[in-house]
Amino acid sequence: MADNPTAPLLGPEQSESSRPERPASQRSTASERSRQSQHSVHSEESTPLLSRDVDHRNYGDAPANDEPASPATTSLRYLQNGSQGKNKAARKWPTIVAVTMLSLVIVAILGLGFASPAVVEEYAKQAMVFEPTDLSIDSFTSTGVRARIRGNFTLDGSRVHKKPVRDLGRAGTWIARSVESRKSKVKVFLPEYDDLLLGTAEVPPIKVDTRDGHTTHIDFKTDLEPGDLDGIRRIANDWLDGRLGQLRVQGKAEVGLKSGIFSLGTQSISRSLLFEGHDLPDFPQYNITRFKLHEVKIPGAGKGMAADVSLALNNDYPFQFSVPPLGFDILVPHCAPEDPYILLADATTDEIRVEPKKEVIVDVGGVIGDLPDTLTTACPDTHTSPLDLLLGTYIHGEDTTLYVRGSDKTSPATPRWITELIKSVVVPLPFPGHTFDNLIRNFSLANVHFSLPNPLAEPDTPEAQPKLSAVVKALVGLPKEMNFPIDVARVRADADVYYHDKKLGSLDLHEWQAANSTRVEAHGNEQAGLAVKSIVKDAPLEITDDDVFTEVVEALIFGGKGVVLGIKAKVDVETETALGIFVVRDIPAKGKVFVKPISGGKLEGFVPKIGSLQILETTKSTLLLEAKINITNPTEYSATVPYVNVNFLNNGTILGHATARDVSVMPGQNHNIVVQALWNPMTQSGKKGADVGRELLSQYISGFNTTLTVKTHNGTIPTQPRLGRALSSLGIELPTPKLTPPPNPNHPDGDDDSRDPSAPRFIDDATFHLLTSTATFTLLSPLPHSTLYITYINATAYYNPPLPPGDTPPTDPPLEPAPIGTIFYPYPFAVPPGATTSPRLPVDWSLDSVGYEAVKKALGGDLKLDARATVGVRVGRWEEKVWFVGKGVGARVRI
Repeated sequence: MADNPTAPLLGPEQSESSRPERPASQRSTASERSRQSQHSVHSEESTPLLSRDVDHRNYGDAPANDEPASPATTSLRYLQNGSQGKNKAARKWPTIVAVTMLSLVIVAILGLGFASPAVVEEYAKQAMVFEPTDLSIDSFTSTGVRARIRGNFTLDGSRVHKKPVRDLGRAGTWIARSVESRKSKVKVFLPEYDDLLLGTAEVPPIKVDTRDGHTTHIDFKTDLEPGDLDGIRRIANDWLDGRLGQLRVQGKAEVGLKSGIFSLGTQSISRSLLFEGHDLPDFPQYNITRFKLHEVKIPGAGKGMAADVSLALNNDYPFQFSVPPLGFDILVPHCAPEDPYILLADATTDEIRVEPKKEVIVDVGGVIGDLPDTLTTACPDTHTSPLDLLLGTYIHGEDTTLYVRGSDKTSPATPRWITELIKSVVVPLPFPGHTFDNLIRNFSLANVHFSLPNPLAEPDTPEAQPKLSAVVKALVGLPKEMNFPIDVARVRADADVYYHDKKLGSLDLHEWQAANSTRVEAHGNEQAGLAVKSIVKDAPLEITDDDVFTEVVEALIFGGKGVVLGIKAKVDVETETALGIFVVRDIPAKGKVFVKPISGGKLEGFVPKIGSLQILETTKSTLLLEAKINITNPTEYSATVPYVNVNFLNNGTILGHATARDVSVMPGQNHNIVVQALWNPMTQSGKKGADVGRELLSQYISGFNTTLTVKTHNGTIPTQPRLGRALSSLGIELPTPKLTPPPNPNHPDGDDDSRDPSAPRFIDDATFHLLTSTATFTLLSPLPHSTLYITYINATAYYNPPLPPGDTPPTDPPLEPAPIGTIFYPYPFAVPPGATTSPRLPVDWSLDSVGYEAVKKALGGDLKLDARATVGVRVGRWEEKVWFVGKGVGARVRI
């Protein structure tokens, strides 16, 4: 041992060999050894106490073969060798105390025990070799630890550099033959901590053979008692907090010596060691091998939660001992780092058995009672509590730091000094997180209801967004670690909606929604879970990508196969457990929602049927109409429409627009939906619009199959102009709604089977009067509340000759319709609601025509006629001329 405080206590590593155990201080006979030194070293005060024989010499009766070293030998030799690398850095305080104590005694024996000149002391320091073979903790006592130290002591004169010192030393030690220490006490201090007493060791008498090359087997037990517990805790906390850059240890002893029957007096000895850098131990590596949570009954406190945890720790040291049961407090961080930790649970360990260089299994049992208010109360200026922060890091797969502190709640068999030592030491314990990417699965929506925003809502507010209501269903997977009853009371989420991995929009579910849950037991490869159902009402749906939204609508309307929307969400779940009610926030959730196509890609089910029609307002070029329509919704989705306005077109030309307000559309049949339409082709599209509108009206009243195309525009949803603009590229073509005529007065039983199905519905029949050359028509007005005026008629009636019999070849070319006569009447007459007979209109017969002959032959009977006409129509101030083509009009012929 050197006086230099930075000198290492022990020397470099020697080869190790296993030796049979002998009684304490048993001397051995001399061994064969080389008299030539292979290396020379300086004889200085910094020479290590224990040898660093690079030649791997053996002494005395130690075996010469290279047998595997015991774990204890490896550990103690490591202390002798100093810092060789990070993997050899860590030391235990019992080792420090024991080896320091032993070194002090041996130095006293050899260096000072002969009452000889300083040269003998120098010889002893350089020649001494101590090979530790085992260090173990025999037991924990009420005041400390009883440790057992075993090793081999030899003096090797070849290690001494100076020949005079070597020769005198060999002679002196040969004469003395052996030296024995009396029972002594070694104290270990920490100079840099105001000479803090680290511990005290009671060392029994030790006798060693001092002859050169002779080996003494040393085996003794010593009682190690901790010193200043508060100071030791302070050092431990400095080490845990990373503030312990170096540690200087100083040993002091008063050693009484004798040689044979001669007393050599008492010697005061002091030596020091410096530990720094990699010499200081690291926190042991560990792995959590088991983690289970289950519900328990706490006597006098109701229900609680128990945690069973098993940890496997790496033990890189050759120590062997048993740790008595211990009690701990499990703490979690508060809102701010400077706030005191929050007590979460009480934990205890069983007896821990530590074997040399073997994995150590630690079984820990913890109990969580009622959650403290400080754990569940939101932190200042935030909406999250310490519990939220704790669970948030855990479920996102991040390491969660728990803090472990010694507790008074230990086994009665545990020495009190251990409890006092650990109760103020707080150890940070990283707890590995658990990813829950598939925690929420089988996500689906049922009874979906869409609502368009109120037109009076402020833009860019939740009220200005479309809304969705649905029954949300999900299966929440329960990790295998959770084996306790749990219910979900409420849920909320912020969800993003995707289509083909492109974000469509966001579904705002930040408001709490009531939920109920049912446990689903594990089966097959499926783990246990909770079937959760929640009814969502009026959740705003913000469309963030208009192009993607257009793709979705187009696929629903025209694709015919439906679409699959992906949903990614962060879900907050309010749970009810034995610990009470608390919220688990930001649980990641993924799901897919299949949206069925609208009527299989066909829109026949949406074709409106007009129940009644009313003209509200007219101008010279416009008609404002209001109709009550009936439609069938073939989908399972419903919608609420506070306001929507769409353009209607024909052949790509805008003819007007239609508006619906406060409409609710449910699956199946929907009746009396009020829609207002403004017919305004001139303003919308100019002269071209007027021409297209006139052509459409002419085809419509003639019974042709006509269509209207419906398109959105910027003002379709006033609060969402982007949506209207985005959907404007999609044109939905619908058959023009048919107007239902009033009952036919000539067919009171409603039997119209004799009528031609293609006959126009507005002209029910005609009557020709031959003598007066006039005709009257029964007109059926489709306007139940307005009077229609016919202002102009220029028409020609035709007769279609019958086809020849089946066995007669058809004529070539085919027979043309034969004109019967013409009607020109430039005077207006009224057509009020219901069935109306027109005034007698003059007929100019085509006397030389086959058609006229057919009329005469039908006198007193009837026949089918065709008609072509230009007709002037007026309603209110609006007036238009249209053409009309009618086929199969039933006509009676009278005298």
